[in-house]
Amino acid sequence: QVQLVESGGGLVQAGGSLRLSCAASGGSIGIFAMGWFRQPPGKEREFVAALSWNGGSPLYADSVKGRFIISRNNANNTVWLQMNSLKSGDTAVYYCNIVDSNYRRTLASWGQGTQVTVSS
Repeated sequence: QVQLVESGGGLVQAGGSLRLSCAASGGSIGIFAMGWFRQPPGKEREFVAALSWNGGSPLYADSVKGRFIISRNNANNTVWLQMNSLKSGDTAVYYCNIVDSNYRRTLASWGQGTQVTVSS
């Protein structure tokens, strides 16, 4: 079973940038759509962005559109989330997961996530 490990989080000032990484092991993610999700403090996990298996058809939540960019390298079994112009509302634990082709269901177990804290 594919295992996913997120990294790259940290503390950043509002307006700053971070690049999150999602490394997969135990199998190839090259044939799967991938997504990023986040769980803000005291709230449920929510969708952030997704990308098809070949890097096409990116989809973003309205709250991050124009600021975040999802990308992937299938040869390295890695997915990234470039986060720019960060806001305090982006503070959350960020997770990646395999998603179905419609970006509606997650298909793998959740990793431990990576904490992003944006100070205002």
